[in-house]
Amino acid sequence: MRALLWCNGQQPSEHVVQALLHAGSTVFGVDGGADKAARAGIAVEEVLGDLDSVELGQWEGRTHELPDDSSSDLAKSIALLIERGYTDIDVVGSDGGSTGHVLGGWAALCEAPGGAQIRIHHEDSITHRIHPQDGGTEFDIAEGQEFSVFALSPCRGVHLQGAAWNLDGVPLGLSTRGLHNRGTGEVVRISADGILAVIIPRGE
Repeated sequence: MRALLWCNGQQPSEHVVQALLHAGSTVFGVDGGADKAARAGIAVEEVLGDLDSVELGQWEGRTHELPDDSSSDLAKSIALLIERGYTDIDVVGSDGGSTGHVLGGWAALCEAPGGAQIRIHHEDSITHRIHPQDGGTEFDIAEGQEFSVFALSPCRGVHLQGAAWNLDGVPLGLSTRGLHNRGTGEVVRISADGILAVIIPRGE
């Protein structure tokens, strides 16, 4: 099952959204993101979060409160959808706003349990979460195309093949070591024993 989480930050452009809707995703609003999605003409299935920034009057019977204040609405929403059996989760509207919220988007990827492919969609790129529970991941990255790999949790061994600069079981923490690698035209294969974020430029 595939879900689209619509957050309350900078709203995505139409070309970002349309491809996700064509994939048959069920749309969930993350708190006030539900109102923004509705104003954009998007049909929202349910509103998730602590419900402190959404206009509750128009969502009667379509809310699921997540009151735990120890993590963000996005982190709680991702965890709930994985619990419900969603295996592909796309996120839009998480950019913009305060610096803390921007970093919090990546932190939510670290907090979320394994069991789902999670992607945060930015205007210029897509962040892919790689979780050790889900095994390795393959990407088709064109020759010369830049991409970046960041460790969101400490990794004892990161494996990266098919890139200009490969890694063979190298320890990696949050650092700039994986910034601006390049594709070689081969399939890029990545795996690790920790959580990674792989940022790939958005295709035209």
